[in-house]
Amino acid sequence: MPLYKDFLVCGVSTQLDKQVKGFDEVISSSDDDFASSGLKTSSLVRLSFLAVLPSAQIIGTIGSISSARHKTLLQRLCSYLLQSVTAS
Repeated sequence: MPLYKDFLVCGVSTQLDKQVKGFDEVISSSDDDFASSGLKTSSLVRLSFLAVLPSAQIIGTIGSISSARHKTLLQRLCSYLLQSVTAS
């Protein structure tokens, strides 16, 4: 985030039943980028659960997702935010 270079992060959960369809995304053990994700089981990337963390609280990474998945998630979040602004 600007100025302090904080991070906007989203939750990751194994509680797949918490998925907001069409917004959150499941990373399944059969997905191409699952092995690189560092996850142990199919998990949910929760765009509906966001937080801003100072960089001092980020101690490392457990893995990564594909650039295509990352782009898709960013596009979904941006679309939602733009819809929220225009609806106001």
